[in-house]
Amino acid sequence: MRTGLAYTSARILLLVVAVVLLYLAGARGILLLALAFLVSALASYVLLSKQREVISGALNRRLGRVTARATEFRERLEEGAAAEDAEDPGGAVKPAAAETAGEAVPRG
Repeated sequence: MRTGLAYTSARILLLVVAVVLLYLAGARGILLLALAFLVSALASYVLLSKQREVISGALNRRLGRVTARATEFRERLEEGAAAEDAEDPGGAVKPAAAETAGEAVPRG
């Protein structure tokens, strides 16, 4: 979180600096904004590469944890479904399965 905030703040600061410098150089209107975005993008690509790598590593670690949790959850669901689908020890078919097959199930 802190690295993302620092990176975003640096990008905004670079944009503001580019706007000010280009304004002092005589650019106005749409040209000012277009050039400011272009200059700040190029400057951030060069100047903020280390911070970008740090953010990338943090995001990859977070995604790895989420993926591991999702995989674990999926495996537990599959194990539970397999246990439900298995026949009971007597070898009889479960009543719910018999009802869906169209067979009469004795009640009571």
